[in-house]
Formats: sequence, structure tokens, C-alpha cells
Amino acid sequence: MRPCTLVYGVLMGLTLITWAVGMLELQGLGVTFLVLGLALLKGHLIGDWFMGLRSVRGFWRWVIVFWLLLVGGLVGAAFWLSV
Repeated sequence: MRPCTLVYGVLMGLTLITWAVGMLELQGLGVTFLVLGLALLKGHLIGDWFMGLRSVRGFWRWVIVFWLLLVGGLVGAAFWLSV
């Protein structure tokens, strides 16, 4: 099995977990951060494997990671402050 096929399967599994959380109508700050963390992980996997950033060295490899952390941190802070 090719590695990108395995990553695609992981992405599908994480999507199913996110879908199940929504269908079960789970609530709470912990669930919110779980779903946010899964979204950040999926974004990182997409950047590394399907945008080809896994083989890039230096600054450009980390642009997506820093962007995901910035956006995820701001969204997480907004949820944290709303409670």
C-alpha cells in the first residue's frame, strides 16, 4: 500500500470520528477542542502529503503548520473565552 493511500484512509477515519461526534450531538469544551484538534491534524496531513510540503526544507515547510496553529489557537481561544 502506498503511504499516501494510508494517509487518505487516516483522513477518512478522522472525518468519520468528527461526523460521529456531530451525529451524537456531543457537547462541551473538551469535545470542541477534540474536533478542533482533529481538524488541525487533518490540515497538517493534507499539507504534508497532498500539497507536497513533506519534502520541502526550511521556511516554506512550516508556513502551513504555523498558519494552522495560529488559526486553531485563535478559534480555541474564542471558544475558551466564551465559556
